[in-house]
Amino acid sequence: MRVILAITGASGVIYGAKLLEALEEKGIEVFLVVSEIGKRLLREEAHIDYEQIETKTEKSYENSDLFAPIASGSFRFDSMVILPCSISTLAKIANGIADDLITRAALVTMKEKRKLIVAPREMPLDAIALTNMALLARLGVIVCPPAPAFYGKPEKIEDLINFVVGRVMDLLGVENDLYKRYRNEEKI
Repeated sequence: MRVILAITGASGVIYGAKLLEALEEKGIEVFLVVSEIGKRLLREEAHIDYEQIETKTEKSYENSDLFAPIASGSFRFDSMVILPCSISTLAKIANGIADDLITRAALVTMKEKRKLIVAPREMPLDAIALTNMALLARLGVIVCPPAPAFYGKPEKIEDLINFVVGRVMDLLGVENDLYKRYRNEEKI
């Protein structure tokens, strides 16, 4: 399996970093793009230097590199995840604007009918963001806000992060045991 992972400038970059780690552990080939604000938030929020996560994959690209292989429909990959997805990035994709590598790769993913998962991290949501999410959903994009569940009785922040990352991996079709799954027969 080959996955493009984009981390944009929205709070919650730790989700993207954890997804990269989890996919790499499963032997999945990951093509990484991190926006400039995403790189800054990695440092400020997660105390991770971009170079630390860049070393977890052999294939990373600058967001300004529109000549990167992932900008082309002839490049072979299975799916793309934008985690977290800024509302600005979401709006650009919904409106067909491909002014950087992340938005270009997302539009390529859509036109090639491959799986695109966007995880908008914002609240409250205004009518513009909701309209863009609805439009993307109608076009076949999976809109997956990183909203952790509490039925698994999380004890630490890592449990909440693992829930979101595990659900994204489920959507990709990647087996994982990152979170406690809901069981109808168990009392919660």
